[in-house]
Amino acid sequence: MVRIKRKVEVIGLELPIFKGGEEVDIAELIKDFVEDKDIVVIAETLISKLEGRILKKEEIKVSKEALELAKKVGKEPEVVQAILDEAKEIVRVGKNFIITETKHGFVCANSGVDESNVIGIKLLPEDPDRSAERIRRRIKELTGKDVGVIISDSFGRPFRKGSVGVAIGVSGILALWDRKGEKDLFGRELKSTEVAIADELASMANVVMGEANEGIPIVIIRKANVPFGEGRGRDLIREKEEDVFR
Repeated sequence: MVRIKRKVEVIGLELPIFKGGEEVDIAELIKDFVEDKDIVVIAETLISKLEGRILKKEEIKVSKEALELAKKVGKEPEVVQAILDEAKEIVRVGKNFIITETKHGFVCANSGVDESNVIGIKLLPEDPDRSAERIRRRIKELTGKDVGVIISDSFGRPFRKGSVGVAIGVSGILALWDRKGEKDLFGRELKSTEVAIADELASMANVVMGEANEGIPIVIIRKANVPFGEGRGRDLIREKEEDVFR
């Protein structure tokens, strides 16, 4: 007999369009929509705008290295300079892309630097975990409700085409869910199962957020099977010595 065992709600919230640098209390904006044990997924573009992580091209001083690299990859020198400034290491260079390790430890295209849905050049939030923690605590203060907060971005993956939503900042839930020791359907003990649950939730939210002009920077995920606890987005970063793709 087939029956419904679990149902998850994914709710997209439309917000006003912000240009950058506005003083906005995200928790205040969404407080009437959250319930206890919700997961609130926020696009990093919104966080970057509100935290002033937007650069004007005319204010960027371009180095000789950036000029040479811009010719090689086919990008504007100002954009390349922003990529270099946000990078700890250049991993690979190709036509129209620069794979870097960011100051946060993320290995991604162009240091997460982007020009989509902003006026200027957008950088990643300086500390996405801290941003997630601040918003989670503020929601608790305003509503008394315990929620998880994820700051999400879109990353590509080795050997796979396209991008998916990933969690770059996490607060209130485990980012990496270690299920070793649990039983499978046949009673066998799981030996090595770690689930990047925060990334899975970010990808779920990204289906609703979209990548173009949808105008949905915040998604609430409700009734998901999620382990609450002291997790951070940095928990998902693989140490360089364990990275078989570099």
